Amino acid sequence: MAGTYGDVEWVLFTNRENDSHLRDIFRPFPNVAFCPLSLRATNRYARIIREQFDLPFRVVRSRADLLWSPGYTAPFFLSCPQVVTIPDMQYRRYPEDLTFLARIVTDILVRAATRRCRRIIAISEFSRREILALTRAREESVVAVPLAADPSFSQPIPDNMRQERLKSLLNSEGPYILCIANTYPHKNVHTLIEAFGQIAETIPHQLVLVGKPRLGEPETQTALRRISNLSRVRRLMRVDYKDLFALYQGADVFVFPSRYEGFGLPVLEAMMSGVPVLTTRCGSIPEVGGDTVCYFDPSSTADLARQMVRMIAWNEDCRKARIIGALKHAAQFSWHQTAMKTMACLREVVTTQVEDNPC
Repeated sequence: MAGTYGDVEWVLFTNRENDSHLRDIFRPFPNVAFCPLSLRATNRYARIIREQFDLPFRVVRSRADLLWSPGYTAPFFLSCPQVVTIPDMQYRRYPEDLTFLARIVTDILVRAATRRCRRIIAISEFSRREILALTRAREESVVAVPLAADPSFSQPIPDNMRQERLKSLLNSEGPYILCIANTYPHKNVHTLIEAFGQIAETIPHQLVLVGKPRLGEPETQTALRRISNLSRVRRLMRVDYKDLFALYQGADVFVFPSRYEGFGLPVLEAMMSGVPVLTTRCGSIPEVGGDTVCYFDPSSTADLARQMVRMIAWNEDCRKARIIGALKHAAQFSWHQTAMKTMACLREVVTTQVEDNPC
């Protein structure tokens, strides 16, 4: 956005984790300034306190005309107009994803943001409907701005390079089914493990799970204990970005068993990577996948197992047709469009503020 909208001055309020990374990205743009906050965003409660009591003073000193907060919450009190991005209402639909305290605090902050901010950006039409259903936000204030994925996912990695990366990651050159999801309860990873256990004896594949343990880990561990041969399941807690490209492109099938998504970015990444996708019709996922991915009933382990076997058995022509269709569908999502729609929203708020408060 900074490069496209050179007439706009941007001030990025950064934290200890992202300051150096963002400076590397935006160093070429003279219209971007930085205001680092000496806090670690991974400390949720420290971040909330600083957002409410320190950030407003920094914004005033920067002489900003508008503050855009891209992560659910915003300061209660600020002299300039605000816009907030609320990606989803997961904490309301799946409260078990958060601790009790985190859930209460999140609800207070999100409700306050919907009241204080002039515009609320949702990342899908589904999320827009969720925000309107679960908060008192005004319908005209909530705007859907779909996300996109890194174009690099569409760039094939040479076979020898991909195979070398995969061999080091998986200790195997055999076929595999891929899932990328942290083990939150709504991600439903345990259902995939159970379904894989039902068909493991009939297919040569590994199940590769990429993601960190979260509050749904107990169910995940229970499902893993039922797998007769755990060497068939490979868990990777963290992978390099380039390794992620290789994992997507080398998979026979990508399975995303989530019961709730504000957007469903892994589905789009897999589509762009040229791997057939099996997922659910939950949340915003059908907006991303359309009719170019395959769906299963997330409450039925048997249906998931059956669909995986069916997709693995596809002939080459069927597989190619699915992949080509998914690539065409995925092309409608671009960061350029996301930036344009976001910027239109921000400009509208600033323009309205000037009209309402003429000199």
